[in-house]
Amino acid sequence: MSGLLETRLDHLVIASPSLEAGIDWVRKRLGTSLEPGGEHPAMGTHNALVRLGADRYLEVLGPNPTAPRPNRPRWFGLDGLAPDDPPRLAAWVARTNDIEAAAARSPIPLGPIESMSRGPLRWRITIPPDGRPPEGGVAPVLIQWETEAHPAASLPDRGCSLERLEGFHREPDVIRELLARLGFVGDFTVSGRPHLGLAGHIQSPAGVRSLESSSSSP
Repeated sequence: MSGLLETRLDHLVIASPSLEAGIDWVRKRLGTSLEPGGEHPAMGTHNALVRLGADRYLEVLGPNPTAPRPNRPRWFGLDGLAPDDPPRLAAWVARTNDIEAAAARSPIPLGPIESMSRGPLRWRITIPPDGRPPEGGVAPVLIQWETEAHPAASLPDRGCSLERLEGFHREPDVIRELLARLGFVGDFTVSGRPHLGLAGHIQSPAGVRSLESSSSSP
């Protein structure tokens, strides 16, 4: 890589026991429809998307009932959800210009780097072996796109944008140090709290709405 290491917020991930439940959960909160995404054959999942800006989006992710179950844990903690669990904001994904360097600099293990695809899209991403987002989702999952156009560019503007993203961690300085080492640029605040969590505040047709990692969000 030439130049400085840089990472930026790429997308938010809503984990849901089914894609249909996740779509309904987001639609009711944001007052907007979602765009069909596609399938992730290696993970047995499929998704739907909402644009949050020119290079940001919200992803609803669920197990694909028509796909074979992978012989490994599904990503973003999906296998830990019971069928009647509510959808939740499980993780945030940060894109980087050098995923190998970023993963090596991280003081927190983010997982091996793997190649993934969905339709024409190709990318590399960090995936912990147990499938659960690092530090309860407060630490980012890293991604490096290998296709020129960002997925958000093809999504219609539904009037949604990310106002801010918050993380909660018992040792917030650990997360701040991680982001500094990754060369993170953008708005992500982390504060001290005994329980790990995330809250994404989104400007939407329904007003500013918060999507959280617990079921307490309205």
